[in-house]
Amino acid sequence: MSTEEQPADEQPPADESTPDVVKPKGESSVPERPPAPEPVATGDPTVPVIKPEHHTLRQYEVRHRTTYTYEEYVTDSFGRALLRPRETGQQRVLEHRVEISPEPHILTEHVDHFGNHSSFFEVRTPHTVLDVNKVSLMEIEWPAPDMERLGQWTVAEAAELLAAGEGIDRAEAAQYLLPSALVEIAPEVVAYSAGILPPDRPFGEALVALYADIYRDFRYAKGTTSVKTTLPELLAQREGVCQDFAHLAVGCLRAVGIPGRYVSGYIETRPAPGKVKLQGSDASHAWVAAMTPDGDWVDLDPTNNHFADSRYIVTGWGRDFRDVSPLKGVIFGEGGGSSLKVGVDVIPQDGSDPRADTPAQ
Repeated sequence: MSTEEQPADEQPPADESTPDVVKPKGESSVPERPPAPEPVATGDPTVPVIKPEHHTLRQYEVRHRTTYTYEEYVTDSFGRALLRPRETGQQRVLEHRVEISPEPHILTEHVDHFGNHSSFFEVRTPHTVLDVNKVSLMEIEWPAPDMERLGQWTVAEAAELLAAGEGIDRAEAAQYLLPSALVEIAPEVVAYSAGILPPDRPFGEALVALYADIYRDFRYAKGTTSVKTTLPELLAQREGVCQDFAHLAVGCLRAVGIPGRYVSGYIETRPAPGKVKLQGSDASHAWVAAMTPDGDWVDLDPTNNHFADSRYIVTGWGRDFRDVSPLKGVIFGEGGGSSLKVGVDVIPQDGSDPRADTPAQ
């Protein structure tokens, strides 16, 4: 029997942030997300509102606990945990540990083809509960996107330069340009992408439009999709969660010749006004990164309508969700049902965390 943890169905954070793009009212009949404070108007819906306070140095403790409970005894459990955050130009891992119960008979570390860190474990003790708990202490500082630099190319020029491959890792670019298991470049994806990423649109403006249009056109709705939902199905039903929106954004980029990768990690969230934040109520999250003609990457989040900033913590990246599932594996036992419980806490280390002592239900 195979098991796999999927991204939590997180609600877009109702915190001090506001959407980084101003969209004209009444453009879509799709129900909106819960209201947020009005952003500062720029007069142009393709100009992002960059907030310097979201690009400062921050420290977080990230706790991620996954508990599988089985009706019958499991005799053997083999798993892969992709829980150690990456070392990147935007983040440093200060401390990290993973605890597994029952204690594994074998536990090995591995760096995969994409540079992600995984823990492979084998539990041979009969058990009805498997608990995987990770704690990471992180230092994060995302620079604000350089819109002037991104505006020096059109979409067509960017695709042409990336295809030529000068000054970039051509093998890396190719693996994020081809279709993958969960990102099919179907005709519906090509058609949707064409309206957002036309050849003559400035590249930076196109990236803003990509996250803004997906945010506008799709309703955030838990339980309406699964890892098996295809992009044509998503485009037909116009609702889903972060995993779906990230897959669609990746597909749109690839459809016009821009390498796009799926990014998995966490975001800091804050409770809505008047609400108390519960322990375990943060979320694993998914977004997308686009390759630039000079070999850099720009991260953007269509679920929350802005570029990634210092509230984002990267665990791993790949072609799609299958490459970066936080926890997956195979169990052997007598059969029976099972349940999964996931709790995530992203705790600021500056004393500003509003979390209550009551665990999330």
